[in-house]
Amino acid sequence: MHLDWPRMNYFDDQNKVVDPEINGGRVVFMGNSITQGWSQYMPEMFDNQNYINRGIGGQTTPQMLLRFRQDVIALQPKVVVILAGTNDIAGNTPLKDLETVAGHMFSMAELALAHDIKVILCSVIPAAEYPWRKGKNPQTKIPQLNQMIQNYCIENDIYYLDYFRAMTNEKNGLIKSYGYDGVHPNEEGYKVMSLLVEKAIDRLLER
Repeated sequence: MHLDWPRMNYFDDQNKVVDPEINGGRVVFMGNSITQGWSQYMPEMFDNQNYINRGIGGQTTPQMLLRFRQDVIALQPKVVVILAGTNDIAGNTPLKDLETVAGHMFSMAELALAHDIKVILCSVIPAAEYPWRKGKNPQTKIPQLNQMIQNYCIENDIYYLDYFRAMTNEKNGLIKSYGYDGVHPNEEGYKVMSLLVEKAIDRLLER
């Protein structure tokens, strides 16, 4: 196992140059490769200090939870966008059950709220199969996890951002034109996601 399993040092240099005093409308995006890839396909979204990308490819929810304080809370954003869970289902780290995955996400949300950071909890985007790990049944497990996330958001007055409904086909997979491997978005997929998340951010910043 890599000694820095949660990649605690991954963003050290970038975090040092983020000025905590200049945080008007700052939004941190916490996630995995789906979040990380956003900067590659749509770099204009992250060219200023308002939107900060803290996605790391391959990560699961326990890894994100361990680095949440330094990569989100310490940057003092107004809003955090949390998109996680698909790598847990894929088994990138051992999967106990979906309730545990959801619990890690809820813990991140509660840490943010305790520091007066508004939260957007995102649905896991659709996938019918993982090319790198077959037989994990994401077309069934992702909707189940998303229902847990949505229920939690309703119960706790947290913004639930439903990427899944906007991007799924009739088999609970990713619409072909929105991705390049059935899991990760392409430019068209990120355009859909950007429209949805910017609307959500605007609504939260108006509150």
